[in-house]
Amino acid sequence: MRGMKGEILLNISAEKAWEMYRDNDTISRINPQMLAKAEYIKGKGEPGSLRCFQFGPALSNYVKQSIETIEKVEEGRSVTYQVTDGDLKKMYNPYRVTFSFIPVSNEQCVAQWKAEYELIASTIPTPEKARDAALSFLKLFGKIENHAM
Repeated sequence: MRGMKGEILLNISAEKAWEMYRDNDTISRINPQMLAKAEYIKGKGEPGSLRCFQFGPALSNYVKQSIETIEKVEEGRSVTYQVTDGDLKKMYNPYRVTFSFIPVSNEQCVAQWKAEYELIASTIPTPEKARDAALSFLKLFGKIENHAM
């Protein structure tokens, strides 16, 4: 299994970043150009839940939709999911991602994105675009929170 990761320092608490990531309404308002809509189509975020992400115009040339099965949740800290349908499934199988929010202080955390994947074909690029898009989106958490959504 191949792996890739990235992280970014956020100027908000890990608890707040976690709440923002898990709340469909909040995450859908952060940057609709990147993420137009998030919704749980089965469950409420616990393992076994299905969450659908509809991506916005800024990412539509790469990925339009992703349906993910949540595999593991460490409450307040991390969530691991496997892509079960959508554009990423056509490039990588499996494609498993963990988002983690690691406290640094009461007002800062490290947001970490980690992927495990296999390419469907040797012509498929590794998921740098997915990593970069995820980190760019997470970076907005601190900016949005500091301007109170």
